Amino acid sequence: MRIFMICLCICLTVSMYGQRLQGTVLNQEGQQTPIDYVGIFNKNTGQHSHSDSDGSFVLPKTTVGDSIYFSRLGYTTVVIVPSQKDFATPFVVYMEASSISLDQIELTSEIDILSRITDIDVQNNPVKSSQEILRKVPGLIIGQHAGGGKAEQLFLRGFDVDHGTDVAISVDGMPVNMPSHAHGQGYADLHFVIPETIKNVGFGKGPYYADKGNFNTAGFVNLKLLDAVENTYIAAEAGQFDTSRFVGLFPIVNSQKSTGYIGSELYLTNGPVESPQNFNRMNLMGKYRYIDLGIQTLELTASHFQSKWDASGQIPVRAVEQGLISRFGAIDDTEGGNTSRTNLALNHTRFLPENSRLKTNAYLSQYDFELYSNFTFFLEDPENGDQIRQKEDRLLFGANTTYEQKNISLSDAVEFEYQAGVGFRYDDVNDVELSKTRNRQTTLERISFGDVDEFNSYGFLNTEFEIGKWKLNPSLRLDYFKFDYENKLSAQYDKQSQSKLALSPKFNVVYSPHQDVQFFFKSGVGFHSNDARVVIANQGEDILPAAYGIDLGTIIKPLDRFVVNAAVWSLFLDQEFVYVGDAGIVEPSGRSRRLGIELGARYQVTDWLYAYSDINYTYARSTDEPNDADLIPLAPDLTAVGGMTIDNLGPFSGSLSYRFIDDRPANEDNSIVADGYFVTDLNLNYVRNNWTYSLIVENLFDTEWNETQFATESRLFNEPAPVEEIHFTPGIPFYVRGKIAVKF
Repeated sequence: MRIFMICLCICLTVSMYGQRLQGTVLNQEGQQTPIDYVGIFNKNTGQHSHSDSDGSFVLPKTTVGDSIYFSRLGYTTVVIVPSQKDFATPFVVYMEASSISLDQIELTSEIDILSRITDIDVQNNPVKSSQEILRKVPGLIIGQHAGGGKAEQLFLRGFDVDHGTDVAISVDGMPVNMPSHAHGQGYADLHFVIPETIKNVGFGKGPYYADKGNFNTAGFVNLKLLDAVENTYIAAEAGQFDTSRFVGLFPIVNSQKSTGYIGSELYLTNGPVESPQNFNRMNLMGKYRYIDLGIQTLELTASHFQSKWDASGQIPVRAVEQGLISRFGAIDDTEGGNTSRTNLALNHTRFLPENSRLKTNAYLSQYDFELYSNFTFFLEDPENGDQIRQKEDRLLFGANTTYEQKNISLSDAVEFEYQAGVGFRYDDVNDVELSKTRNRQTTLERISFGDVDEFNSYGFLNTEFEIGKWKLNPSLRLDYFKFDYENKLSAQYDKQSQSKLALSPKFNVVYSPHQDVQFFFKSGVGFHSNDARVVIANQGEDILPAAYGIDLGTIIKPLDRFVVNAAVWSLFLDQEFVYVGDAGIVEPSGRSRRLGIELGARYQVTDWLYAYSDINYTYARSTDEPNDADLIPLAPDLTAVGGMTIDNLGPFSGSLSYRFIDDRPANEDNSIVADGYFVTDLNLNYVRNNWTYSLIVENLFDTEWNETQFATESRLFNEPAPVEEIHFTPGIPFYVRGKIAVKF
C-alpha cells in the first residue's frame, strides 16, 4: 500500500520539465474533426503518446530534427520533423483517410496494444449482426440458445462464462452485465447495440486492469460506438427462414463543434426450427457529441431496445435418434420470452492545465426480462411438465469520475502518469421471480420471489512509469459491496443484508526494445460477485471469489504488414457458491486452475487481401476433486478463429471466416462429451456509386453442428426413468441473406 501512497504524493508535488511537442490531430476531410487515439511515436528517442478525445496530444522529450510518426488505422501515416517554432505554440497535424493496413500500427509500450492491433479485424470486416460483435475478440466463442432472444453463452480462456459471469462487458463505458439476474449471474445482453454503429471493439484478457471491476476475471470487452455519421445510411436485408432486417442511420447535426445522429433497427425471423420463432427485435438510439478543442468534450447517448420470441429449447439427443423429433424440432415449443432495455448515458471530459483531465461517466437504465424455459421436460412434474418462468424488473444507475495526469517528468530518464478514479453502481431489482408454469399461461408454483438491492462503490489508482524502453504499471483497486434481499414468499417481513470488501492489486510490465517488438508480463487479482441470494444464504462467506492471473507474452512485427502475438497464462479461482437460477438452489463450486497458450497472426498480404488467425489452448481443472472427476464441464480446451478479407479490389469486397471448437467434456468425468464443430461463413459485397449490394452466407458448407450443449438429466413423456445425456440447440444450417444499402 505504501508504494501507491508514495506514487500519489509524487504525482501531486513533482514539477514537470523538458521540451514537449504539443498539438492537435484533425481529419483533413469535412469539418476537420479531431481524431482520437492517434499513435504518436518519436523514432529517434522511442518516446510515444496518443491523441485524446479532442485530438490533442503532448509528446515529451522531443528535439528539433526528430522524426515524429502519426499513425492510426484508416489514415495515411504522417511524418513530421519539427522545427524550433513548433515548440513555441501548439500546431495542427492533418491526417487523410485511407484504406486499412497493418503498416499503420506501431508496437509502442501500451498495456492494451493487442486490442488496437485486432481492431483491424473490425475495420476490414465490419460486424454484420449482433451475434458477431463478441466474435471479434480473439479467442472468444459464443453460442445462442434462443435464436437471438437470450444473451449469448460465452466461452473464453477455458471458461464456460454462461452469459457473462467472468467477462465484464460495457458500451461506451456503460456496464452491460447484470448482477443477481433472474436467469444467471452477470447476464450480459448486447442486443441493444445496432451493429452498424460500432466504431471499435476494445478488450483485455485476464484481471489486470484497475478500472475494470466486477466480472473482470477471464477478461473484459468495451464497445465504442460511432462518434458521428457523415451520411444517411439505409439498408434492407432479407433471406431464408422468413428473415428480414431494416437499418437506418441519420445525421442530424454536423458542425465543427457538434455532431449528432440517430439509428434504428428492426429484425424479424422465424428461424430454421419447425416451430416458428416469431422473433422480432427493435432498436432505436441517438448520440450527440460536442467538442470544444482543448477545453471539453461531451457525449450523450440514448437508446431503447425490445425483443419478443418463441423458442424450441434444448432438445435431448435420444429424441432425435429415436425419430421422435428432427434436429430442428421441439419437446416444448411454448418456450420463449420478452425483454427490453432503455438507456441514457453521458461521457464528459474536461481538459485541465498541466496535461491533466477529468473524465466523468454516468448512466441510467430501465430493464425488463421474462423468460420461459423447460430443460427437464417431465422429470419433476409428470403431469404438467417442468416449464419455468424467470422474471425481473430492474432500474440501474451509476457514475464514475477519473482524474488523469500525463507527461510528468520524474527525471531525465523517467516519465510518469497516473489515473485515480472513484465510482458507484446501484441495482434496484424488483420482483425477481422463479416459478413453475404450464404453457406460458398458468403459474403453478412460485419457487422464489423477492427484491434485490445491490450497491457497489469503488476506487482505484493506476500508475505508469516509463523508463526508457520499459513501462511499469502498478495499480490497486478497492471495491465495496452491499447486498440486500427481501424474500416476498415469507409470511413475515424478511429482509437480510450483507456487505463485503475486495482489494485487487495488479502489476504489469511492458518492454519494447524496438518499435516492432513488445514483451509483456501481466499479473493481478480480480473477482466476480455472487448473486445476492447466494450472499444471504451463505451469510456473506465466499461471496466475492477472487481470480489470480499471470500472463507472459510477446507481440512482434517482423514485416511492415505482418504481426504475430503469443502468450502463456495462468488463472486460479477461489472457492465460491453459485446460485442456480434455473432451479432456485445454491451449489458449491470448488477452486479451479487454468493454464493456457494463445497464438495469433495477422498479415496484410496485399493492399486488397488481409488474413488473420487465432488459436487458443487451455488446460482447465478443478483442484479439489479426484483426478478422474476433476474436469470442468463445458470448458473448451482448443478453439480457433480466422479468415481472409478482400477490400480495395475495385468495386468488390468480402470475407471468408471460420470458427472452431474442439470436443469438450460435458461433465466432470468426461463420460458425456459435447461435440465440437468447424463452421465457415462468407460475405460478398459489390459497390456501385453510393449503393452496396451484399450476399451473406452463414454455414457455407451446411455443416451439421450443435451451437449449445449441456449434460442434463431429463424425462420425456411416458418414459419410465430419467436419462442424463447431451441436450443441444442445433446450429443454424446453410443460411443465405441478401442486403442492399445506400448512402447519401
